[in-house]
Amino acid sequence: MPYKINEALCAGCSACELACPNNAIREKAGIFMINPKKCTECVGHFDEPQCVATCPGKNTIVIDDSLPRYQA
Repeated sequence: MPYKINEALCAGCSACELACPNNAIREKAGIFMINPKKCTECVGHFDEPQCVATCPGKNTIVIDDSLPRYQA
């Protein structure tokens, strides 16, 4: 499942955007969003999703259960 950003908890620091190896994270009007079509959960790049690893907030970036898992 791709990840999503909880807007209410996001500090807008952009750490996740810079860490994403797939350029799946973009900022628009001060809000960061993950494009689920580009999110690969960092499979094949890292052991842990880099957006989650670099985010200074807790539970800011979470799995989007409404979408299917990434298939390599």
